[in-house]
Formats: sequence, C-alpha cells, structure tokens
Amino acid sequence: MTRSEQLLASRPLIPSAQVHNNMSLEERFQNETLRPIIKLQNDLLVAVFLNYTKKHKKPFSTLATEKQIVFIENVFQKNMAFKNTLKGIIIGFFTIDEYHFYANNASALNKRILAIIKERLISNLQILQHETS
Repeated sequence: MTRSEQLLASRPLIPSAQVHNNMSLEERFQNETLRPIIKLQNDLLVAVFLNYTKKHKKPFSTLATEKQIVFIENVFQKNMAFKNTLKGIIIGFFTIDEYHFYANNASALNKRILAIIKERLISNLQILQHETS
C-alpha cells in the first residue's frame, strides 16, 4: 500500500461534507480533504492547544466560556507560530497530489484550515475546560 493509499484509508468519512459539481475547487478540497484530516487530527489539535495554554501560562480554564472563545480567537489572530504549527499538523497528512493543489492555492486554503480548526476548538470547549482544570 502506498503512502497516499494509507493516508486516504485513514481518513474518517464525513457525510455532512458533501461535494457537488457546482462547488469551487477550494470548497471541494475543503470537504474532500481538509475536513476529514482535521477530524482525524482533532485529539492532537486539542492537545496542542492545551499545551499552548500551559506553555504560555494562560489561565484558560479560569475564564468564562465567552472569554474562552475570545481567547481562542485572539490566539488565531495574533500567534503566527502557533497557526503555522496547526497548519503543519494538517499538511503532513496530504497526499502528494493534494500538496501540489495546496501549494498553488495556499493563501485561500490556509484561511479555510485555520477557520475549521478554530471552529473545532470552540466546539470542543467542554473537553478543553475539563482537561485544563
């Protein structure tokens, strides 16, 4: 089994991430590639975020839920190194063909990657609150 076959076989199916003929190539890539990889990597993404809060001595667990959401949004706005780490966690699971498409559309796809990860972290607030307390 090739690396590409192994990567594709390891991805979870996401029935809600539908693909239609009238989608843009970026949206198709998001639903066929990014969403499954991000779902596969969810536990690692949560662990990386929790490590970030510990490493930077941020009092995440003591914040109210609304402030936790603001905290997550601020990290995504201000910390380029953290965002690059998150992107790397996803890009490392691309096939070579997917990487070539990504390389030609990196700006638009980076925005999609980070938006989906931020959305997943916010949706995982209960897990984050439990793990940090």
